[in-house]
Amino acid sequence: MEKLTKIKAPKKARIGLYSAGLHTYWSQFAGLKDCLMGYNAFLEERLAEFGEVVNYGLVDTEDGARAAGEFFNEKNVDIVFSHAATYYTSSCVLPIHQICKAPCVILNLQPTPEMNYETTGTDRWLAQCVGCSIPEISNAFNRARMPFRVVNGLLGLRETPDFAKADEVTADRPEAIRAWKEIEEWCQAAMVKRNLQDARFGFLGGYYSGMLDMYSDLTMLQAQSGIDVEVLEMSDLDAYLRTVTKEDVEAMTETIHQFFEISGDSPSDPIAKKPTPEQLSWSARVAVAQERMVRDRNLDSVSYYYHGREDHFEEVQSGFIVGFSLLNAQGVACSGEGDIKTALAMKIADLCEKGGSFCEIVAADFNRDTMILGHDGPFHIAISKGKPILRGMGVYHGKRGNGVSVEAKVHPGPVTTIGITQTGDGRLKMNISEGEAIDAPILRNGNTMTHIRFAQPPANYMDRWFTEAPTHHLALSVGHNAALFAKVAELLDIPYSIF
Repeated sequence: MEKLTKIKAPKKARIGLYSAGLHTYWSQFAGLKDCLMGYNAFLEERLAEFGEVVNYGLVDTEDGARAAGEFFNEKNVDIVFSHAATYYTSSCVLPIHQICKAPCVILNLQPTPEMNYETTGTDRWLAQCVGCSIPEISNAFNRARMPFRVVNGLLGLRETPDFAKADEVTADRPEAIRAWKEIEEWCQAAMVKRNLQDARFGFLGGYYSGMLDMYSDLTMLQAQSGIDVEVLEMSDLDAYLRTVTKEDVEAMTETIHQFFEISGDSPSDPIAKKPTPEQLSWSARVAVAQERMVRDRNLDSVSYYYHGREDHFEEVQSGFIVGFSLLNAQGVACSGEGDIKTALAMKIADLCEKGGSFCEIVAADFNRDTMILGHDGPFHIAISKGKPILRGMGVYHGKRGNGVSVEAKVHPGPVTTIGITQTGDGRLKMNISEGEAIDAPILRNGNTMTHIRFAQPPANYMDRWFTEAPTHHLALSVGHNAALFAKVAELLDIPYSIF
């Protein structure tokens, strides 16, 4: 399926790197320092695949540690990878992270699976004893009340350096593949945090009245996630709507036909009909205005809902779903019913290139052991199984008005749900579950729906889910992303559960 271009390209993470060693070794063992800096250069090359790398080089004294901490602050890094190059004292690195508060990930990556025990002397051994310092570092960081993470495994070199005595080609070893997957996820999590700190979330209209789980303090959202919330009025959007020309509508109509299938009447639901030409034209007109507002206001997300009394703004809302579905695929997370917390979950998933579609429980299918997740709101068409279907709705169930809605399902395969809720103590919380999307029948009523088979059957799964203080909305992403989303939660200092 064709893809839409992102309106705003995500900013890359700024990645700090240094290698830690002990200065007294260099005069004792010729060639050791150069060997370790070769590993440092390899790490810089690999990390550059995931962001902008700022490499301090070698830290081997307390004074060097203080200089490195200031260096990383000056560079405004989002995360720092501390490479355990050989044994080193904890005093060589603790000052770095007392000065620079960016999240710290220690790389305990051994260059070779096993040493050549017949020929390896102390100098070559010192290039392999990278795990020796990690318990000491763990203790020092814990006593300093500083969070840290450790990635353990093999370095993943593609060729053996001259200094080595053993085979150091480990790129295809599972211990290296696992380690680099973790490293990439930490870089992605840092990228998400950086982008959220620069993100502008539009809140258009108000909350759906009575949905108490939706209500949130916008200041709290900025304080805990970094996003800036711009409160928008329907009249703001209406101002953009008045600038839309006939040519704009024609161009948007072509886009709609390119990315959606226009349905006939639903064979099962009398309120779901073939969209009329007038409904499609209005959805196209509103979609132009929505995109214009997003670009002009520099928005990364829009949460929306409007409740009126048969007024013009209610008519405007009737055209929302198609345009906001297109914007989801352009990297602008759009959620209905004013659910800005789920928009945050959707944005996280989208920044990680995992989709992120607006969902709630539709029903359980106890014969297939699935939960059906979906919504009558905007869909992330980039993760659709085939072209989404547009249906004309005679009435939006539970809401005033009518218009065009999207009927679709996520393509089969591994998926992960991510829900962001607010607990009784005023904290955000992330709920994460992995499952499998299966290709199974859905209702033909203009709603998005996907059958998800989780590790537990529906009743058992809901037993656990409902104890986690969830909201009734969540984001559906493609792939098994629990480890990635947990890292995002850690860097945002948001509690999370995986079930």
